[in-house]
Amino acid sequence: MTADSRAHHHTRAHSFNAAAAQYAANRPSYPPTLFDTMENAAGHPLAGARAIDVGAGTGIATTLLHARGANVVAVEPGAGMAGQFRQTLPDIPLVRGDGNALPFTDASADFVTYAQAWHWTEPARAAPEAMRVLRPGGALALWWNMDALDIPWIAAQEQRVARYFGGDAVGKKGGTSARAERAFAGAITVPDITHHQVRWTRSVPLDTHLANIGSHSIFLVLGEEGTASFLAEEREHLLEVFPDGIVEETYDVDLLVALRP
Repeated sequence: MTADSRAHHHTRAHSFNAAAAQYAANRPSYPPTLFDTMENAAGHPLAGARAIDVGAGTGIATTLLHARGANVVAVEPGAGMAGQFRQTLPDIPLVRGDGNALPFTDASADFVTYAQAWHWTEPARAAPEAMRVLRPGGALALWWNMDALDIPWIAAQEQRVARYFGGDAVGKKGGTSARAERAFAGAITVPDITHHQVRWTRSVPLDTHLANIGSHSIFLVLGEEGTASFLAEEREHLLEVFPDGIVEETYDVDLLVALRP
């Protein structure tokens, strides 16, 4: 990664702090089936387990892990996101830090989780850190809500975003090996990984859908004027598909699970 690309990556990673409330209000959650799949892959339940949720953001995944009975500690580097987290989840422990240097002792967790956050780490540092803090048999779980590009209107929207940004925003797809290869690019040792996919949908008002789009880092770094221009045009496109103003979003959650021997 060049100095310029590192700087751009850093800018995008920290762009969420100024939009934490927008992120919390409009980003999609995750389906119960995801956590069933995670538990099956790990070979043990979340209930009663110690889970470290890294890059916790506003607490979307942390809330669900806690609801499954896990004893969760959240880790979040950004001040804005951490502030929103504390408003939403004042009783769940929150540590300021990131996955490249986890502030936990060796073999102290049953799960280390990353929801929409692993790609902001340096895998060469984050992968061994996760394995270090996991107990033997513990699970590192990484997941992302991915747009379901076999749905015509979603594919069309993805192409409009790509054209607007000159191709920079196209969703990265691929099979098991492709996802794992990208996730652990640069890591010295790549753990054995199982790959899973869970499809789910949510129906939201058009304004929520557009605010969700605007909460992504590629739009946040663009600025308000450029984002507003795209979203105004996108509103017209979507009203042709959803004239009642209710958008049915469909996601494929990509889940990677790696166990510590």
